[in-house]
Amino acid sequence: MDFKQLEAFVYVVKLKSFSKAAQCIYLTQPTISAHINSLERELDTKLIERGTKYVYPTKPGSILYQYAERMLNLREDAACAVKNYNKELRGSLNICASTVPSQYVLPKVLAAFREEYPNVVFNIQRQDSGEVVESILQRNAEIGLTGTSSEEKDIVFEEFTSDRLVIIAPNTEKYRQIPQDSFDLNLLRREPMVLREEGSGTRKESDYFLSLAGIEPQELNIVAQFSDPDSIKHAVSQGLGISIISKAAVEDYVNFGQILTFRLKNIVMDRKLYMVYRKNAPMSFIGEVFLSFVKAYYEKQEERENAGHSVE
Repeated sequence: MDFKQLEAFVYVVKLKSFSKAAQCIYLTQPTISAHINSLERELDTKLIERGTKYVYPTKPGSILYQYAERMLNLREDAACAVKNYNKELRGSLNICASTVPSQYVLPKVLAAFREEYPNVVFNIQRQDSGEVVESILQRNAEIGLTGTSSEEKDIVFEEFTSDRLVIIAPNTEKYRQIPQDSFDLNLLRREPMVLREEGSGTRKESDYFLSLAGIEPQELNIVAQFSDPDSIKHAVSQGLGISIISKAAVEDYVNFGQILTFRLKNIVMDRKLYMVYRKNAPMSFIGEVFLSFVKAYYEKQEERENAGHSVE
């Protein structure tokens, strides 16, 4: 037996009606009946008698009702105790993050986290990916978020979600003629390029995907390098060149029609985003709670996305 079955049973007995129980706990009447039938099969006894106007419990049903009501009350008490404990969690957490995670991941994660843990304060440092690792090694931050990993043996890189890189170009007639799913490689070599600075996670990953397409960095016509995606978006929208950047970072410019996005033919430029922390080093309780929360947050998001795709 499970809580859903017991809840249906308790409300049927309380309200003396299948239909009223269904309305009260927002289920259909057939679902209520199915829960009761499942309980009766499992316990191998009749639990509910159906009268002309009302339903009422049998003697075994009355015994079960007493225990079921207590179990549901205990469940509620347990939930309240956990929620109250969440509110009591206090302290601060030092986090360092590379540009894309700090701008497009952390804000929504921290907002969700504070709904459950309102008394935790975050100290955030924005750095490039190499600096994030160094900050963790030097204990300047307890947890880092970055878009690339390294071979550093004293650091754990734990994947928690992915980020898609796209080619972006100004919204002009020239680029509107190009298929969005297969940007021409020769054009990629010739066009002026506006890229992230060397050492950033986005730059490392874009160089990797270009190498898969047979393009080396020295073949590119690089005209400018910026340390933040906002400057790149603005530069591209003004016609300075094209770029490779996180899709999450350009949604606003795409929605307003300022830039266009493209993919490399036969190459999906998905990179992993990582939570970074010291290996075999004690972590604060708040840090452990945050790590678990982030993993659960993105697992739920993935479940919602998969459910949406299955409906479509």
